[in-house]
Amino acid sequence: MKQNKIIRPSLILDKQKCIVNISRMKTKADKNKVKFRPHFKTHQSAIVGSWFKEIGVSSITVSSVEMAKYFACNGWNDITIAFPLNVLEMDEINKLSTKVSLNVLIDNIETLSVLKQKVENRLGVYIKIDTGYGRAGIKSEDIEEIECLINEIKNCNSLLFHGFLTHAGHTYHTNSKNEIKNIFFETKTKMTALKKYFSKNGDIEISVGDTPSCSIVDDFSGIDEIRPGNFVFYDVMQKYLGSCGYEDIAVALACPVVAKYKSRNEVLIYGGGVHLSKEFILMPDGNKLFGEIVKFDKNSWKKPIENIYLSSLSQEHGIIKANPEFIEAIKIGDLIGVLPVHSCLTANLMKDFYILK
Repeated sequence: MKQNKIIRPSLILDKQKCIVNISRMKTKADKNKVKFRPHFKTHQSAIVGSWFKEIGVSSITVSSVEMAKYFACNGWNDITIAFPLNVLEMDEINKLSTKVSLNVLIDNIETLSVLKQKVENRLGVYIKIDTGYGRAGIKSEDIEEIECLINEIKNCNSLLFHGFLTHAGHTYHTNSKNEIKNIFFETKTKMTALKKYFSKNGDIEISVGDTPSCSIVDDFSGIDEIRPGNFVFYDVMQKYLGSCGYEDIAVALACPVVAKYKSRNEVLIYGGGVHLSKEFILMPDGNKLFGEIVKFDKNSWKKPIENIYLSSLSQEHGIIKANPEFIEAIKIGDLIGVLPVHSCLTANLMKDFYILK
């Protein structure tokens, strides 16, 4: 990798790894005959989006109206905004729905009432279901509330009820692949039960989407659509969850080495919370890991260096816990790579990246 142009923290994207990640997930979706609607909140890039188009992806998920507008301007015209509808953005939603096929999320009657009053064009609607994560959505057991929403949606000619959408985000808080598989099975059981109960209302889609489940589970029978997002880059958190290997992580933050402190076995890098976020993994010994450390080579980067890690972050500073051999070998002015704990937040903070071709 040519490093002479990088003088400050810069996100590096390995294109080949990224394309392999995309192709693998698309192949899994095709094999299971489920619709692949990837979440674009991780990369937020028209260029990366074009790599999805090249293998036949035509429908996407985003997390905001602004993101929907950005990708609509870049040729995407089948978009689901997978965030509960913000009624203050109805003017922008109405404008966007004249240009693309747009789906929104509803999880309460108050929001739906405002939507019915202000909607001007055809909109697809999913009901957001909470299958155990506890962040947003109607609990899958609240049949009466769900039925009330379905009836109200069907009473509006501008709204098209598609089905039920969920995000099993509690897979991110597991300790084994079996736990992830169990959460997926529980989620699928609850969602398919809803679909069966409300089948009298016509065709109902079930949409699920979390990278751990979509990466680990092989059988998606009963599911109509998957919406993983983080898989495009993966990260250290996904590696610890078992969703990927280090070789699948497609982004690394290149950080200049600015100081060495031999007395405490630490290296200071230019790269802090404003670049990586302050997400961390709590290690078995009680220490916090804010990123894995890698060295760049001509083509990409090597595997993480054992027992050396990013141990603390402040706004611009990053502290690497190292050993005397590493400190002796590294030079001030070198670029060191950090594999992020959460690539979605890192990519959002960095805004752009260098692509290794």
